Amino acid sequence: MAKFVLMSGSVRRDSHNTAVLDTVRRLVAERPADDGAPHEVVSLSVAEFPLYDWDLEQGAGSADVARAQELVAGADALIISTPAYNGEMSGALKNALDWLSRPGGASPLTGRTVALASASPGARGAIDAQPALAGVLRRCGAEVVDHEPVAIGKAGELARTADGFTDPTVVAALSGLVDATFLALRSLVAAGA
Repeated sequence: MAKFVLMSGSVRRDSHNTAVLDTVRRLVAERPADDGAPHEVVSLSVAEFPLYDWDLEQGAGSADVARAQELVAGADALIISTPAYNGEMSGALKNALDWLSRPGGASPLTGRTVALASASPGARGAIDAQPALAGVLRRCGAEVVDHEPVAIGKAGELARTADGFTDPTVVAALSGLVDATFLALRSLVAAGA
């Protein structure tokens, strides 16, 4: 059994990126675990993070941040889907990653397997946000899954249900990303054996 944390870079109701992760949740559930137990999949909202503040971190801290760091630290993989705001990841997502990168040397992102996707109403599917997001994650010590970019364009026009997208092309692209994430996790286990 693997534990996945899903994180949308959008706080918008009916977010396309949250729909991407709803699809991922469904696809992960369809894959059997080696031990027969279902995989654990939980969501982490970027809205739970206060604006990064060194004084807050050094003082009383934030219970929400501590819970989020514990959740990520206990995960096998993190799957992030982001919109592009002016060609970059959302500020809310960058803020969450800034918190998760702390404290230096003990970040729950260090060594964590992370897969990336993006979605937007535009034709490019927010693909412009992915390189900078991958760069931030690598600087935090995360292991970004090696996979061709999955960018869902014109997401508002695609069929979906409460369980995410149903468009076959989108499902196939996300299925490939999920499979690549499982492969990355197996490779880590094999390398550690």
